[in-house]
Amino acid sequence: MIKLSVNVNKVATLRNSRGGARPSVLEAVAVCVAAGAPGITVHPRADQRHITRKDVEQIAAWLRDHPHIEFNIEGDPRPELLALAGEIRPTQCTLVPVQPGEITSQAGWPPDTSRDEMRRAVGELKRRGIRVSLFVDPEPAAVEWAAAAGADRVELYTEPFARAFDRGLLTDATASFDRYARVSMLAHERGLGVNAGHDLDLHNLVPFRALPHLDEVSIGHALISHALFVGLDRSVRDYLAVLAP
Repeated sequence: MIKLSVNVNKVATLRNSRGGARPSVLEAVAVCVAAGAPGITVHPRADQRHITRKDVEQIAAWLRDHPHIEFNIEGDPRPELLALAGEIRPTQCTLVPVQPGEITSQAGWPPDTSRDEMRRAVGELKRRGIRVSLFVDPEPAAVEWAAAAGADRVELYTEPFARAFDRGLLTDATASFDRYARVSMLAHERGLGVNAGHDLDLHNLVPFRALPHLDEVSIGHALISHALFVGLDRSVRDYLAVLAP
């Protein structure tokens, strides 16, 4: 079964917009876990505009009593992030490129990114017993780069598929999916697990869930947006239902 990792960044964004402690990120995590989510994702950015170090520490402490839940920390491989992951020791660390001023991730790692530097970051995390995923575009060269860097998995950047799906043309959506399928099969051949995320929702997940070798999807914005109307528990259950075999 494809695992769902719920990204709770948006809960922290809402809390930080007002200050104080409401809504509680930790309470959101508890609701997601109670609803059946097998994973939780956070992305503590350097500017702490949503998830903070304190959030990460509190979630990690709470999840120690729920060892069956996977904890995924996303972020660029800056020393602060690598040190935090080393202390927390999440199940997985997903390394993503960050562009100055971006609202959210805009692309995967370019294949010409220094392989040696990434290999050092990946090795540091793996020595701590952390599974490492690299965020990449659906390009064969990017998968080959991730494999050479020593990653355990790749996370495929799925906004291009979401945009093709939104256009409503079957030919566009099919061509985009086929591109992802070829890259996913290549990743599997190279011994990499396959994750996916960015702009996946209840509608485009229906075709995308057929992606070969797909291990996990990380979903935040769409799931939390849906929760505004149906509640967080129901939103998680709706996404799990779409992913069910």
